[in-house]
Amino acid sequence: MHVVGDLMPKMCFFTKGVGRHKNKLTSFEFALRNAKIEKFNLVSVSSIFPPGCKLVGHVEGLKQLSPGQVLFLVMSRNESNVPHRLIAAAVGAALPQDKESYGYLSEHHSEGQNEKAAGDYAEDLAAQMLASTWGLEFDLDKAYNEQKDIFSISGKEVITRSTCQTAVVDKEGLWVSVLAAAVLIL
Repeated sequence: MHVVGDLMPKMCFFTKGVGRHKNKLTSFEFALRNAKIEKFNLVSVSSIFPPGCKLVGHVEGLKQLSPGQVLFLVMSRNESNVPHRLIAAAVGAALPQDKESYGYLSEHHSEGQNEKAAGDYAEDLAAQMLASTWGLEFDLDKAYNEQKDIFSISGKEVITRSTCQTAVVDKEGLWVSVLAAAVLIL
């Protein structure tokens, strides 16, 4: 018999990918392949990084998995076939130093933002969500790095990070798909 506790992720890894093809769906499949998660049944979940969950590298995380396995993930996805358009997909994380507390994951997708800008924004979104759960004001118009003192004043230390994939659609207008994901391993 399964209980709710069985679904608590123990590990998480970040991955990203890009794919190009004349068909939109195939470009997404190629992005999944590039991210090394095409072999799994993917279930999108909302944005909580579980307490006690260990962040690992994607190589270590993939070793824990079997083809066909159901994977829960927080995924950002973007696609376009407009020539010369820059697209981005990013996942950000705000993780308390206190491993008994939960953190936040955020998805962000955009056009015209480079990898650093999109990744930083995803981190800021996650930090904003976490700050609001602690009753703290967080100005999304300012970068997290400008507001770190908010977390220090409240006695909470937070680490942020992100993964981001960008791509430019070629002049022929093939479909381009980008994705970024935080994969949660039970």
